[in-house]
Amino acid sequence: MTNAVPRAPRVEIEYCTQCRWLMRAGWTAQELLTTFTAELGEVALVPGRSGVFDVRVDGEVVWSRAEQGGFPELSELKRLVRDRVAPQRQLGHTDRAGGA
Repeated sequence: MTNAVPRAPRVEIEYCTQCRWLMRAGWTAQELLTTFTAELGEVALVPGRSGVFDVRVDGEVVWSRAEQGGFPELSELKRLVRDRVAPQRQLGHTDRAGGA
């Protein structure tokens, strides 16, 4: 019998290929991976269409460009991801800047 190791969270960033948002998605992925080095299992870039820019953690949408009306501020996105993957973790200056 093997001990099951809990699976680390998966973040998906779905971006519009028509809008050429791959660089923005890649930069966002890099920032999340740099911030959450031990907490995330993977960050996937998912090509999409029609102006999509959605960020999901384990399938749950944490940011939707269509719903929020734009792109996330990186500090806000980091707080949203943190709240799902490591709620006890402090984000240093990111927390102070957002008043969280």
